[in-house]
Amino acid sequence: MLISKEHRVAILTHLFKEGVIVAKKDFNLPKHPEVEEASNLEVIKLMTSLVSRDLVSERFSWKHFYWFLNDAGIEYLREYLHLPEDMVPNTLKKSTRPTAPPGRGPPEGERRPPRSFEGGDRQGYRSERPEGAPRGFGRGGGRPAPA
Repeated sequence: MLISKEHRVAILTHLFKEGVIVAKKDFNLPKHPEVEEASNLEVIKLMTSLVSRDLVSERFSWKHFYWFLNDAGIEYLREYLHLPEDMVPNTLKKSTRPTAPPGRGPPEGERRPPRSFEGGDRQGYRSERPEGAPRGFGRGGGRPAPA
């Protein structure tokens, strides 16, 4: 499929910037949701071409294509788009956010006391059954009481 150079550069720039691109399996969409310049069909066909050259890996799930840029693809796009060596896709950048979301878990230095399972809160859920009453069905029923 013939794709104009402007559309090709726009798609590849978005792919390099994000490191991943997603497209719904709808060949008739006039515009791709993330790359406004190109149609959805152009994105799908260009990514199919890159998959055949082993520059991206492809996943398909729930009517959506997912393409992930690999190391060979990063080098190819740096050369094709004339980008410096220090630029990397967002998927390879380290996150500056803390690993745990703020406000979750106990504050620093404070810990919850360990739970005690010696009857504690579980006894309220166990029903008292009279001696000799059937234990019910399923696992753990054991043998019937001797007569």
